[in-house]
Amino acid sequence: MRRFLRKYLPDHESIRSNRWLRPFESWLLHPRLWHLNRHSAAGAVAVGMFCGLIPGPLQMIGAAVSALLLRVNLPLALLVTLYTNPFTIVPLYLLAYQIGRLLIGDSGGFVAPPAFSVSAFTDWTAAMQMWMLTVAKPLAVGLLTLASSLSVLGFLATRAIWRLYLIRSWRRRLRSS
Repeated sequence: MRRFLRKYLPDHESIRSNRWLRPFESWLLHPRLWHLNRHSAAGAVAVGMFCGLIPGPLQMIGAAVSALLLRVNLPLALLVTLYTNPFTIVPLYLLAYQIGRLLIGDSGGFVAPPAFSVSAFTDWTAAMQMWMLTVAKPLAVGLLTLASSLSVLGFLATRAIWRLYLIRSWRRRLRSS
């Protein structure tokens, strides 16, 4: 896996020569950001899983900043955020909303957004703002809970898979010798 990823990862010289990345050279060239081992991989998966649920286009930025601060594998953290995409984001947000409602104790059921009306645009805008305020608290609580849960599960699963891989390779090595 390391050999496969090395083909696609930038080397130190390409980061140094890039004028946009040069101001961040001291942070981006830290060795722990580019090495792939069980600690950096598990941390990167956790960061990517957590930041994948950040709304909008801020997922990659959040994952990059978190990877820099926590010194985990940067490319893997960015790659893992891609589990949220146009096909998965709506079900994940609906799940987060339901989790938030459950945790808050809201038993009211799903609140549908108001129907769009061109003729009563100002009324629709006010109704949409009220709907957003109604949905905001359960959604925020649910997103934090779901992101934290996925992060912990991703961390533990990565550590377990890495360990199983090592045990298998040790046994294969023992059999071959």
